[in-house]
Amino acid sequence: MSIELLGFQTTIAAPVTLSGIGVHSGSQVSITFQPADAGTGIVFSRTLADGSTAEYRAVSSQVGNTDLCTVLGTNMARSVATIEHVMAAIYALGLDNLVVEVEGAEMPIMDGSSFPFIEAIEQVGIVNLGVKRRYIRVIKPVRIDAGASWSEFRPYDGTRFEVEIDFDSPLIGRQSWKGDLTASVFRDELSRARTFGFMRDVERLWAAGYALGSSLENSVVIGDDDTVVNVEGLRYAKDEFVRHKTLDAVGDLALAGAQFIGCYRSYRGGHKMNANALKALLSDPTAYEIVEAPARSQRVRAREFVPVNVPEFAPWVG
Repeated sequence: MSIELLGFQTTIAAPVTLSGIGVHSGSQVSITFQPADAGTGIVFSRTLADGSTAEYRAVSSQVGNTDLCTVLGTNMARSVATIEHVMAAIYALGLDNLVVEVEGAEMPIMDGSSFPFIEAIEQVGIVNLGVKRRYIRVIKPVRIDAGASWSEFRPYDGTRFEVEIDFDSPLIGRQSWKGDLTASVFRDELSRARTFGFMRDVERLWAAGYALGSSLENSVVIGDDDTVVNVEGLRYAKDEFVRHKTLDAVGDLALAGAQFIGCYRSYRGGHKMNANALKALLSDPTAYEIVEAPARSQRVRAREFVPVNVPEFAPWVG
């Protein structure tokens, strides 16, 4: 069964600001979502110490490091890190055009999920810009493998995620989440799932300069006895872990620069696998086509989208 997709580009109705701790830097950071014109795409604008700005379009070609989070840019003094939770909220709510002004080196981690960003965007509202939106429609399977891990795109009449994880931990073990992605599904089933980690890894991460802002307020921590250290426990029964991995995948694939029509499947994936799978798809012009909705309706079914000519400047590859 197909799902309904919006036919026109959107932005937010007014600016909104959020502040918090950067999970890796441990520093106070602030971001402001600013409305943007049709065709702008999602742009991150970081204010640097000398007052200048470093700007990055949220597209695959701008991705640098993907070891512990997704980073735009390769120069750490100018890059913007930990964008995946913000991008997941932006993608799931169907936002096409937005400038994210950043006061700091990374996004605020907030509670470790996408929910605070969902709330902020819904607080100011979303507006239709009256310009057609273009989608990337998967037309043949594309798969990558890395040891026991794999990720793939497959044709599908809608936007679907099927994510499976397998941890050597009795608490987590093998979990999967499968579903068609809509704003309501993301909000109810994925948006509140928090980032997680093992207590045994904390000292190693600190020594490497990471997770300096991580705490029980923004992460699910698994103790040496393989139990959840957080007093409140898990938000989604036992499978908050795979739900967060799915949230991450939504955010990472948002760097296609356009919404996609297809199914994304992964087993034991992560930021690097997500990024590499997206690059594999976009590097094969026979694996996808650019489509848009017919003029007769704002809301149409996935199968009704029609192929269009790719413009010289395409947001998903720039």
